[in-house]
Amino acid sequence: MFIRRIVPNIPTSQPEQSRAFYGDFLGMRLAMDMGWIVTYVSPVNPTAQISLVRGDISKFSGAGISIEVDDVNRLHGDAIARGYRITYPLTDEAFGVRRFAVEDPSGVVVNIMCHLKPATADR
Repeated sequence: MFIRRIVPNIPTSQPEQSRAFYGDFLGMRLAMDMGWIVTYVSPVNPTAQISLVRGDISKFSGAGISIEVDDVNRLHGDAIARGYRITYPLTDEAFGVRRFAVEDPSGVVVNIMCHLKPATADR
């Protein structure tokens, strides 16, 4: 299994001040803005990222961390086999990821995900 990146998900009730901090002060660039979640990326290291969740993080299945992997299906099966508590079911999301959330032994909810491949047309 290959981990592509690990991204902290920070709840914010002050998106403009957060934009100024991460964008202007730290020099990160905006990589994604879905309204309820925004992701900032280092301009020199694209795997160094931080996501800001507007308001209550429970909207994002309560996950404080997102981990992008190459085989989310295998990890989902492994989590079930090990008896870890799944807090969000394995789901293909409309925003282009397949994900589930699992609670670690310390009670931290971890969003495990991978990007869905775009459908290709048959020729």
